[in-house]
Amino acid sequence: MTVTFRHPYTFSNESNFTNHQSDSIDPLWLSRHEDHFLGANGTKISWISLTAPHHDNAIIVVNGRAESYWKYQELFYDLSQQGYDIYALDHRGQGVSERLVLDSELGHIDHFDHYVDDLNTFIENIVLPHKYQHHFMLAHSMGGAIATLYLSEHPEVIDRAVLSAPMHGIHLNPWMKPWAFPLAIVTDYVLPTPTYAPGQMPYINKPFQDNKLTHSPIRYQWFRRLYEEKPELKLGGPSSRWVWQAINASERCLKQAANITVPILLLQGSSDSIVDNHAHTLFVEDMRKHGHQCEFKIIQHAKHELLFEQDNYRTEALKAIFDFFDNAPKTVSAS
Repeated sequence: MTVTFRHPYTFSNESNFTNHQSDSIDPLWLSRHEDHFLGANGTKISWISLTAPHHDNAIIVVNGRAESYWKYQELFYDLSQQGYDIYALDHRGQGVSERLVLDSELGHIDHFDHYVDDLNTFIENIVLPHKYQHHFMLAHSMGGAIATLYLSEHPEVIDRAVLSAPMHGIHLNPWMKPWAFPLAIVTDYVLPTPTYAPGQMPYINKPFQDNKLTHSPIRYQWFRRLYEEKPELKLGGPSSRWVWQAINASERCLKQAANITVPILLLQGSSDSIVDNHAHTLFVEDMRKHGHQCEFKIIQHAKHELLFEQDNYRTEALKAIFDFFDNAPKTVSAS
């Protein structure tokens, strides 16, 4: 069973999720090309591509913290069905890329800009040598912050970008906001080795009832099962250094919004409790104030993971994404 729009847009859905996974998604996933490159400081960064000879547009998918391209198999299928080649990487310290500390479940980063540098290396050396009419970007959460900084520094590479619940700010309890940044810095500098930020811990297979990510039981259970079957994907809480580096990067996203000339679509779930939704408003306002195109779509009642949500929310997000990419000028020459 599928969900179809007039274009037509045809997406997978929850009612036939298991059969669709085995009949259609798995065969596409098995056709992937998988490799690695050396990122900043020689770190091994894994990546995949899913391509077809008749596709003339590419989407670079930039995933979020604690994620992997292994988790995005259903989305990749939907993107491919709409005629796009797909390129995706796993960020350093997570997924199947090289981990940065002895505790493989600790989410750590030395410098947030290393994520941005890795993305630039990936695009320059692996994506751009393939000629396409358009190069698009679809980035989620932490990947949205990485993409934002990349786009502010490399304005002529990507034709259009969609930011799904981007980490332009981290959702914190009001009493914690003044303390999070200085506490993370002090903890990072006082302790001799990277350790979990206060209140954080190794990977936990949280039950669906307690999750802040999605309303979809079947999609949530699928990715949790994937992490049990492929335990090298597991990542727990962030280190203190990751926390203050991420807060700093989020603030830079807002400061550098004016530098982004690429047309942007920002998608927000109104019930998101992972990122700071107010920061999205500030980002959009600043881009528009400087005369740059930034569309803003709020998906009412959706949680953080718009690309893994219940069909009604996910379908709304996907339709907006494809409409946005479809409206890119057709006269753009291949890069």
